[in-house]
Amino acid sequence: MTNPYTTPHVPQPPQRPFRPAPRWARKRYVLPALGLAFFIGIGAGGTSSQATSSAGAKPKAAAPQPTVTVTATTTAPAEEPEPAPTVTVTATKTIKVTTTVTAAPAADSGSVSDDSGDSSGDDVYYANCSEARAAGAAPIHRGEPGYASHLDRDNDGVGCDS
Repeated sequence: MTNPYTTPHVPQPPQRPFRPAPRWARKRYVLPALGLAFFIGIGAGGTSSQATSSAGAKPKAAAPQPTVTVTATTTAPAEEPEPAPTVTVTATKTIKVTTTVTAAPAADSGSVSDDSGDSSGDDVYYANCSEARAAGAAPIHRGEPGYASHLDRDNDGVGCDS
């Protein structure tokens, strides 16, 4: 059981007793409904001048009337459209081919080899690294045909390495 002296008091909103809506609020719904019913009654109860011409006669049945229907058709021309012109782009490139021809070495008559690292008896000579790369020989190692000290900048034994 809870102690009423120790539980906190929580205020409750006041309860209002049920009251019916005031008269003016009822008029807000009743009067428009009566007005709508009045206008519907006038529309449904109204009679046309043809029906009132004969006191007890039935109204005439509707007579069928002709209906006009218009159908418009067009025929496309029998010509086929011309295809779009074909555009062809041709690119022209000029390729420069460099061929290096060296003379055949003279007959070897006991040539003396020097220890400078150059192969003086080889039959391949490249003036620069571009020619060596074009021939597919780069990089060239010391002792291989075509190696020369002017192709080896850092003197590590590999020419045209970079």
